[in-house]
Amino acid sequence: MNISFQLQDAATFATPLLAVFAVDIATGPAEQPSPALLSTSDAPAAVASPWLTSGEFKAALGETLLLHAPHGIKAERLLVIGVGKLSALSIHQLRKGAGVAVRTAKARALTGLAIAFPDDMALADEHMDALPGELTARAITEGTILADFEVDTYRSDRKDSPLTAVTILYNDPERSTQAHLQQGFHEGRILAESQNFARSLVNEPGNILTPTELGRRAAAMAAETGLACEVHSTDKLKELGMGAFLAVTQGSPEPPALIVLRYEPENAPVSPSEEAAPVLALVGKGITFDTGGISIKPADSMEKMKYDMAGSAAMLGAMRAIALLKPTIRVLCVVCSAENMPDGRAYKPGDVVTAMSGKTIEIINTDAEGRLVLADGLHYARTLGATHLIDAATLTGAIGVALGLLNAGLFSNDDETTQRFLDALPTTGEQFWRMPCTDDYRDQIKSPIADIRNTGATRYGGAITAAMFLKEFVGEAPNLPAAKWIHLDIAGTAWSDEPQPWISRGPTGTAVRSITDWARSYAN
Repeated sequence: MNISFQLQDAATFATPLLAVFAVDIATGPAEQPSPALLSTSDAPAAVASPWLTSGEFKAALGETLLLHAPHGIKAERLLVIGVGKLSALSIHQLRKGAGVAVRTAKARALTGLAIAFPDDMALADEHMDALPGELTARAITEGTILADFEVDTYRSDRKDSPLTAVTILYNDPERSTQAHLQQGFHEGRILAESQNFARSLVNEPGNILTPTELGRRAAAMAAETGLACEVHSTDKLKELGMGAFLAVTQGSPEPPALIVLRYEPENAPVSPSEEAAPVLALVGKGITFDTGGISIKPADSMEKMKYDMAGSAAMLGAMRAIALLKPTIRVLCVVCSAENMPDGRAYKPGDVVTAMSGKTIEIINTDAEGRLVLADGLHYARTLGATHLIDAATLTGAIGVALGLLNAGLFSNDDETTQRFLDALPTTGEQFWRMPCTDDYRDQIKSPIADIRNTGATRYGGAITAAMFLKEFVGEAPNLPAAKWIHLDIAGTAWSDEPQPWISRGPTGTAVRSITDWARSYAN
């Protein structure tokens, strides 16, 4: 799909489908919905007016009104897309609205689509700040590209999407903001394509995307974007003393992959002070298939465990975006990839393994393998010079129990580092909720035989005890100061079983945009 940005009045653009956004301007909960177009163009408003006043279209988020042969408009069809209440209007609603436009066009096998850039002059003064031009351009571009992703990769009757061209139209006679809008369009394209790259990795079946293949695809992406890349396997893990990571790999004939990417811009500051010149590390759990090992999972829905490498996919997607956006900050990425399988060589409950940091770990449950590979990945990133760490993992089912399927869990040992991440969320539209990660939970992972155990002492607070386990590997260690750290548990949000009007079912690519913007914040 070719996507472009053009300065032109939407009413004069010939296209099979023109999409225009609408909001509900009713102010009180008891008031009847009052839809209004986010456009000052007279032609679309005149065409849609009878339906906007009839009460049958309410401008709810994702609601659509399709009008054929609209008078006074060169488009063959006019699609009015609701983006919800004006009082709650945000660029994320427009991101979803753009996705609705694409999904609607694809469902009707249309070849072309134009989206009218929302005109904030149509808003009351108190709402005009809700749609800053550059971020609006970015969000609409992201929504457009994300909506084009499909999961039917291996269907024999799969056809290419008929939608080949999308044009975002902006009517600005003075062209005073063109540079800002083009920048937003540029960033949105990179971020959405990087998120779709992550989604394509998660969508692959486990027999195709093995750890070795994940390493190949990471290396190919690095070559395309100018990142340095190394891919190691079993011998390197042994050399580094990654006993926790190695334990997980024992039950599979597929060799593990330790993937290391580096982004080192020439103009990045270098200083003995980490505050002046931090080094960021993105660490991802890359379990390409998770049976649970000896503590085997139930058969029901086990096929989805190909998505257990979604954390690593998010990090690879973020590294792609960082390489193309070129912030002035050094960033490295460590992906620990393996299969968790239950053969005769597999690690067992009751085993004790020694992590790279020297900590000993009693294995209680072999299905708590993600924290083991991350333990060595986090420590290794610190030996490479990282001062700030962020990891992402489909780590616990408990996070879905705690937060449902709308928010991912965020855990951290540093308030300022966390706030930088949270500050990005109004722009990225992704939802994360900070969870406790305080030392009074540490007793839950104490072991009578080793330094720590790999699950909590009880079933309560499972996502927290998993985070507490990881926290053991970001604190002070011999010859290493403590690092500032964020852990993202994305198990409840990395995969969606239900399609939405603006996005397909399947892998979501969650966290790519937020991780990228968090990293970019250090370049300022």
